[in-house]
Amino acid sequence: MVNDVTPSSRTGAEIDLLALAVALWGSRFLILGVTLACVLGASVYLYTALPYYQVTSVLQPPVMKALDELNGTKLFTLTPQEALNRVGTAVSSWENRLAFALANKERLSIFSDSDGSFEQAFERFSAEAFKVSQPDPRKDTPLSPFIGLSFTYPVTMDGASYTNDFIQFAMARERQRLEDDFNAVVANRLAVLERQISSYRASYTTEKESRIAALLENDSLRAARLKDELAALRQMLLTRRNNRIAALDENIAIAKALNIHKPTHPTSLGDAERVAQGSIIRTEVNTHDTPLYFMGTEALEAERNTLSKRRSDDFTEPRIAEIQKELRLLQSNREVEVLSSRKNDDLFLKRLARSREEQARLQALSVDFSNLQLATVDRLASQPLTPVGPRRLLVLAIAGVLGGMLGVMLALVRAFLRQTPQAKVLISFEPKPELVDLPRAVVG
Repeated sequence: MVNDVTPSSRTGAEIDLLALAVALWGSRFLILGVTLACVLGASVYLYTALPYYQVTSVLQPPVMKALDELNGTKLFTLTPQEALNRVGTAVSSWENRLAFALANKERLSIFSDSDGSFEQAFERFSAEAFKVSQPDPRKDTPLSPFIGLSFTYPVTMDGASYTNDFIQFAMARERQRLEDDFNAVVANRLAVLERQISSYRASYTTEKESRIAALLENDSLRAARLKDELAALRQMLLTRRNNRIAALDENIAIAKALNIHKPTHPTSLGDAERVAQGSIIRTEVNTHDTPLYFMGTEALEAERNTLSKRRSDDFTEPRIAEIQKELRLLQSNREVEVLSSRKNDDLFLKRLARSREEQARLQALSVDFSNLQLATVDRLASQPLTPVGPRRLLVLAIAGVLGGMLGVMLALVRAFLRQTPQAKVLISFEPKPELVDLPRAVVG
């Protein structure tokens, strides 16, 4: 018995590729038709789709002198970079975009027939239409800062004028916001100054009333002390006069006892008993006061009678006249009268004068915000010559590739549905085993 084995000369992989090529070639007209249909559909889309254009406007910081009027108020310190940033925030604001769109609905007629509200349609459009660009702050670049605004719009719009008008609208709203902030700061400063002025006035009134009360109290105390001193002096003088009268009474009694009627001296008491012999010159040297009774009864009684009739002893003490003068002056305090008679207390407040000056300065501040330049338009948006979309060649190329892929898929599906051997081979991607001839039995 002889076994003959004949190995196959082709592998399964070679069969797969061959079968795939045969199947695709058999469906070449289907693949070509699907591809052409997709390209035709893309062409129809390109024919009916509205072209889209894009404009760009560039803003740069304003010159320093444009902000000098605002910075000169000393209430705001706005640098050119800060002013440009404020404008950049304004053009990026959704609120400003919507407000400008609502004010220019006739220029956005493309949203009039759209489903939903105007705001919703514009929100979908604005999310892709507006792009704001600026230099990367992480990169050190010698170029001056800028704000770029790009606007993509359909051919039915005048995008250039819309962009330029929107930039002016955003800057106007930012100027208005800046003016509102400025007016609010001025109003707050004036309110603070008004409260300070009221506080100064109340403080001054309190100080003046305290000063007047202190002066009147000092005058009352001084007058009471002077009156006490005057009463004490008068009592002292009365006591002194009574003591004098008592002393005179005693000396009058002594003089009567000695029979002294006229003023004399101690050495003259014995002259009546002596016999005078010639001229006598007498000299006395006394180291003590002569007793009062040597004045004689006539003089002593005359003094006593006069003292008894005296009604006031004030003239005997000069201090009493001074006290009466001081009491007379204390009856009217001129400083109190002057303080009370002031008609305009503001004239005497030094701190109030400074507050009044600042208040007058703030009230006289006037800034023309309508001419305030917050940014310089370095590049105005102008109507472009060519659209940026849709890209015809790219759309056609993508349509052709997608159409070819779809045609191949349809060809494979059709081959499978027909249940051809080629289709069965295509379904399995593993190599098929080699074909082996069965052994033939030889009966010898």
